[in-house]
Amino acid sequence: MSSRLLLVVAVLLFGCMAVVPSEHSTIEDHETQAVVKGANRRLLPFLNCEGLCNQRCSKHSRPNVCTRACGTCCMRCKCVPPGTAGNREACGTCYTDMTTHHNHLKCP
Repeated sequence: MSSRLLLVVAVLLFGCMAVVPSEHSTIEDHETQAVVKGANRRLLPFLNCEGLCNQRCSKHSRPNVCTRACGTCCMRCKCVPPGTAGNREACGTCYTDMTTHHNHLKCP
């Protein structure tokens, strides 16, 4: 009887120690991650779409149109290619295959 009680106490203590969060289990970089709320909770990288698209479209002939399209692509694909032109393949098929209603490439 005493061995069973000792076993139960040991299991409870071990279980309590496993539940207590340690200092290393917290997310240290809160600025680069965002929590998606709802049934499918997960951590996604946080992107500053406005800043990245302003940089991407800085040398475009129509910067306002470019920034608006880039912002849409950034929100949907969670990516903005590096540089001011080209490098679209760096963001994958979501970015490269998105088209307008007239089948023109949407993402700059």
